[in-house]
Amino acid sequence: MLAVHDLSALRALARRLKVPATDLRTLEKRLFKHRLPVDTVLAALPATVLESWAQEVDWAPLTLAARRDSTRDGASKLAFRTRDRLTIESVLLRFATGRNSVCLSTQVGCAAGCAFCATGRMGLSRNLTAAEIIDQVLQAARLLRVEDRRLRNLVFMGMGEPLHNEGALFEAVTALRDPARFNFADRFIVVSTVGVPAAMVRFARQFPGVNLALSLHSAREDVRRELVPLARKHSLAALRGALEEVAALPRRPAMIEYLLFDGVTDTAADLAALQAFVSGIPVHINLIPFNPVSGAGGLRGTPKARREEFGAALKRAGLTVTLRYSLGADIDGACGQLASTLPVEPAREVIA
Repeated sequence: MLAVHDLSALRALARRLKVPATDLRTLEKRLFKHRLPVDTVLAALPATVLESWAQEVDWAPLTLAARRDSTRDGASKLAFRTRDRLTIESVLLRFATGRNSVCLSTQVGCAAGCAFCATGRMGLSRNLTAAEIIDQVLQAARLLRVEDRRLRNLVFMGMGEPLHNEGALFEAVTALRDPARFNFADRFIVVSTVGVPAAMVRFARQFPGVNLALSLHSAREDVRRELVPLARKHSLAALRGALEEVAALPRRPAMIEYLLFDGVTDTAADLAALQAFVSGIPVHINLIPFNPVSGAGGLRGTPKARREEFGAALKRAGLTVTLRYSLGADIDGACGQLASTLPVEPAREVIA
């Protein structure tokens, strides 16, 4: 079946089925621009071709299986079923400023195995297709539309390591940026990676206007290897080299995502190591509070006052820093807390 976002294939199908050009333009606008429900989209088609069209296009590769809404803030966690009955989670984020974002998953589970992340303990079942990634966007946008809200920001920080699913990620980002389809602005898209150096450079070259974020969390090799097992494969030196290549391109500065753990990543030694790691590279550092998850051992978040002190010290060193806060902690929808709320198949793949 054709993927819903494959515009060239949809147009070819329309020509074969002799769909009038005016009807096709109406369908494209309803589908891509207005993000209307599938039934409303299909209503734009002539009855004579509706059945054939519907049978040849995969309009909704995901089924919304569960939803949890925060009682504290504007977050909603969405659990989706895939065609092969696996489960992924996305998070809708409604900020007080009126900005609306969706945190997107790229894999069912994750093979990176980070000590502080619930998704990492799932292992990896499989990569998502581009259509499954895009359908998260469509369904989130439709939910917001009912609330008279508009989806603006796309954040690839959900389940999975995006750069371990490079092909589908590139295809999805291309479609989501395409003016003829979804037309999301580059500056409102963020792709976060735990650190795959060569893929980081490829992504930066392909999408110079899209934000690339490195989940660093520690600039001390031994500490980072404990927190992020993938760091045993990709050293800090390799990540710094990738950042230098990215910085040499005419593009937006990279982001550094840094989790503050009490006594682990927030000491004077950590501060000095982080400053040295980013020295000479234009970056924007985001300091993130730790959202507790079961099985994280003795890891505890740094108290707010010391997070602020850490950020102030970085600013005094001339770095651009933002202290972030999390939405959705009460529904296990904050950073690091996503794990299937419905049963998933056993993990079948690992990455050394």
